[in-house]
Amino acid sequence: MRRTTWALGFALVTACLMTQTLHAQSPAPAAGAFTLSSSDFSAGGKLAEAQVFNGFGCKGGNVSPALSWSGAPEGTKSFALLVHDPDAPTGSGWWHWVVYNIPAGTTSLPSGAGDPNKNLLPQGAVQGRTDFGAPGYGGPCPPPGKPHHYYFRLYALKVPKLELPADATAAMVGFSVRSQAIGKPAELLGLYGR
Repeated sequence: MRRTTWALGFALVTACLMTQTLHAQSPAPAAGAFTLSSSDFSAGGKLAEAQVFNGFGCKGGNVSPALSWSGAPEGTKSFALLVHDPDAPTGSGWWHWVVYNIPAGTTSLPSGAGDPNKNLLPQGAVQGRTDFGAPGYGGPCPPPGKPHHYYFRLYALKVPKLELPADATAAMVGFSVRSQAIGKPAELLGLYGR
């Protein structure tokens, strides 16, 4: 009985120490880290109805959220923003927003920049075709059930411009972006379910 109690106590202490070690190895982003944030939703928080798609049974505003970033890696010549829902029941997820050739001096996009008719993107930036079939932001509208994950990923690129055809698919843009990326993207996760 003493051995069992001792072994159980040892296992609990070891588990606590391992948990503390794991937490110590996962610090908050360091000062100067490449980060992406929004004034319209918090990291890991629910996307607002203003950002939700207006169609497919959803009645949102379909307005792209305001985004801002800092800490771009040295050598950044442009940025690309890819917004993807890996939970969409398509086998490959769903591309909600694709923007590339964002000039290196840019540090934010205003709310509504995803509307191609508003001309709110910086000069030279291009909106690619999403899985909605056209360029521009398309908000979340998952089927009823568990909330889906919407990953906003901003890539720092080592080239000032991606040379892509106007009708390039999101997958083609994603391939080009990843081949020219400097390090890991800045990432912001939003959730939405109905």
